[in-house]
Amino acid sequence: MPIEGFRDWLDTPQGQYVLHWEQQKHDQLLADVFGFNAVQIGLLEVDYLHANRMPFRFRCGSPDYPPAPGREELLADLHHLPFAANSVDLVVLPHALEFDPNPHQILREVERILVPEGQVVITGFNPFSLWGIKRAFKRRSQQPPWAGRYISVPRLKDWFALLGFETRAGAFGCYAPPLEQGKWLRRYRFMEPAGDRWWPYAGAVYIMQAIKRQHGMRLITPLWSDRMARAKALVGVARKNQTLSND
Repeated sequence: MPIEGFRDWLDTPQGQYVLHWEQQKHDQLLADVFGFNAVQIGLLEVDYLHANRMPFRFRCGSPDYPPAPGREELLADLHHLPFAANSVDLVVLPHALEFDPNPHQILREVERILVPEGQVVITGFNPFSLWGIKRAFKRRSQQPPWAGRYISVPRLKDWFALLGFETRAGAFGCYAPPLEQGKWLRRYRFMEPAGDRWWPYAGAVYIMQAIKRQHGMRLITPLWSDRMARAKALVGVARKNQTLSND
């Protein structure tokens, strides 16, 4: 999960620059994703699901990276998520893979808990960008966002394919150099439309949306009442686990 200090970094001009773009893209992608249960894994202090309209939405984080004081969210081992197989319609992973020692296991768990045709949305830092170049010169840095292992989009697509996901949509953004002062980041605002047009794969961050496919399987949608009952049961399990984590 995100390293210590990532929460503080989000309050810096750099962090706000990245967060604004990510929130905008999540709002666009998730507004029309339908179902019953949506789970955000990681970055508990940011609500990436607020534009989604599913009846049951909650956030899940690691006990090693608890939410800010005053927040009550589900804390669990992200390599063994406390949800039944085929029970979640949407999973959002904001920067959950690049700062975890075993990102493959998190993705395997996501595949397990998603219903057939369920969706996953992942955000990450792009190693093939100006920010990725700066990270290459700061490999020993333990400060966010330079620590961790940036995962490229081609590699992420390979992981999706191995797990039976089909990539549906994606975008790159934040083309300005990794400057620390807000006034300089604002001066480079002209690079956003230019980057989308001329070098679309060089954005500092990306968002990827994929669908869990089960080829050769005919999808029979449960009755509305059955799905609603299962959704409520999932929320009950989440609340139970939250209570246990607080004891």
